[in-house]
Amino acid sequence: MPSRSPLLSTLLCATALAAAMAPVAMAGETARGVNAGGASAASAGAAAGGTGAAAGGTGAAANGVAGGAGAAAGGTGAAEASGGGAGASSTAAALAGISGGVVLPSEATRERYRARQVVVRYGGAHASSAGAVPKTRVLRVPRGLTVAQYAQKLRTRPGVLSATANYVAHISGWVPPDPGSAGIPAGWSQLQWNFMPETGVDAPDAWQHLLDVGRPGGAGVTVAVVDTGIAYANRGRFKRSPDFSQYRFVRGWDFVGGDPYPNDDNGHGTHVAGTIAEGTGNNIALTGLAFGAKLMPVKVLDRDGEGDSARIAQGIRYAADHGAKIINLSFEFPTDITRSQIPNILDAIRHAKAKGVLVVGASGNAAAAAVAYPARSGDVLSVGATTQHGCQADYSNEGTDLDIVAPGGGVDNALDDDPNCRPSEPAGMDIFQMTFTHTNGYRRFGLPTGFIGTSMAAPHVAATAALVVASGILGPDPTPDAIERRLEQTARDLGPPGKDPHYGAGLLNAAAATDPAIPVT
Repeated sequence: MPSRSPLLSTLLCATALAAAMAPVAMAGETARGVNAGGASAASAGAAAGGTGAAAGGTGAAANGVAGGAGAAAGGTGAAEASGGGAGASSTAAALAGISGGVVLPSEATRERYRARQVVVRYGGAHASSAGAVPKTRVLRVPRGLTVAQYAQKLRTRPGVLSATANYVAHISGWVPPDPGSAGIPAGWSQLQWNFMPETGVDAPDAWQHLLDVGRPGGAGVTVAVVDTGIAYANRGRFKRSPDFSQYRFVRGWDFVGGDPYPNDDNGHGTHVAGTIAEGTGNNIALTGLAFGAKLMPVKVLDRDGEGDSARIAQGIRYAADHGAKIINLSFEFPTDITRSQIPNILDAIRHAKAKGVLVVGASGNAAAAAVAYPARSGDVLSVGATTQHGCQADYSNEGTDLDIVAPGGGVDNALDDDPNCRPSEPAGMDIFQMTFTHTNGYRRFGLPTGFIGTSMAAPHVAATAALVVASGILGPDPTPDAIERRLEQTARDLGPPGKDPHYGAGLLNAAAATDPAIPVT
C-alpha cells in the first residue's frame, strides 16, 4: 500500500469552525445525522412518506418509466372532448414517458384550456360604473355544446365584449414529480433549494433546454466522480441506492482496494454523485441536475474520507483514459500543501485536460484567503460555496484563483457590503441528496442532514458542464476552456461588479448556460 504522504482529506463539508475543532476530516458532514426522510433498501422506501421502489432498482424501466404515475407540478387536465368531459379541477395531467426513465407532460395531451369553461367580459349595463374595468365571469358550457360553440354564441349577446376559452398557462421549464421527504408530487423542491431559481442554479429551465434538443438530463456525457466510491451496485454488504438505476453507471475502479468494485463505504461520494445524476422523474426521493449523464465511480478516498496523492493521481488518469468528459474532485489538501508537493496530481490533471476533459474541484472549507489544491491548479475549474441566502458561505475558501461559486449550504459569511449576507440570522438549509444513513451499514438510505461545503458545491458545476456539452451549444466536443468560459460568462454576478475573490465569476446558472438564445462569446 502506498504511503500517505502528503495526506489528503475530503472537504467533507464541515464549516470552518468544525474543521478547526475536529481532527478527523468529514466528521462535520454527518454530525447531525438526522434524516429528512429515511428509506430502507430492504423495504424499498424512497423517503419518509415516499413511493416504494425496490432497492435493486429505481422503479423505472431502463429506458422509460413503467406505467409512470403522478402529475408534474403545474399540470392540468386532458384536452377537452366535444360534448362532455370532467371538470378541470378534477382532471389529472396526462403523462408520457421518454427514454431515460423520465416522465413529463406530453404537448399533444396537455390541456390548452379549462374543460367546459368560457371567460366572458361584459360592458355597458353589466359594468359596475362608467369607465370601470369590464366585469368578468367564468361560465360553464352547457351540455351539447363545445367551448368554441358556446363562446361564439355568447359573443352575439348585447353587452358582451369578449368570450374566450379559459386558456391555461404552464410553468416554464420541466418540474419532475419526485416527492422529496414530503411525499407529494414535486416535493423535491421543498428540500432542493439549490436547484431552484433565485439563490439556486435554476435546474427546471436547464432541464427543459436539454429536453428541447433531445438530450434529457445531459444524456450521452460521462462524469467521473473521483471520491469515496458510489452506492452503485448490489454486492455483498453493499446495496445500490434506490434512486440510482443500474444503467446510470459505466465501469469504474477502486484504487483503495485495488479492484474493479468502487463501492462507497463513507456516503460522501454517493451524495456527490446524487447532485450530479440522481434518478429524476421516477417518483423517488430527490432529483439530479444532469440526470441523463453516465456516472463513472472512481474510488480514491477510504471510509474515513482520506486518500493519498498517488491514488488520487491514478484515479484522475483512469477517468481521463476511460471516457469521462467531466471529472469532479470534491476534496482538498491542507492549505499548507504547495504545488511542488503534489506534482503527480498536477501531471494527471494536465493529462486530463490534454485529452479534452474538464476537471472541476472544490475550493476548500478552511475559510482561507486562498483556494486549496487541487482546485488551485490553473487547469481546474475551482468552485466556492454559497448559502440559501445567496451569500458566500462562511467556510468557503476564496481568492484570486476562485473561478465560480455554487450552492453549498450553511452559514452566511460576514460580508458587510453584501446585502445577501445575514450571518446573525439562522443558517439556510443544507444540501440534500439520497445516501446511506449508517444506521444499518451500507444498506439503509435516506436524506440525511449535515451535508454542507464546497464538496457539495462542486458537483453542481460538474453536472452543469455535462448539460452544456450535451446541449451542443459549444459544438459536438467542446474544449475544457470553452466549457469553463461558458459557465463563467453565464454566471449570475454576486458581490462587487465583475470577478471578485469572494464569488469568482458569480453564481452558477444552469439555465443560462444551456440557453441557446444566449450567444456564445
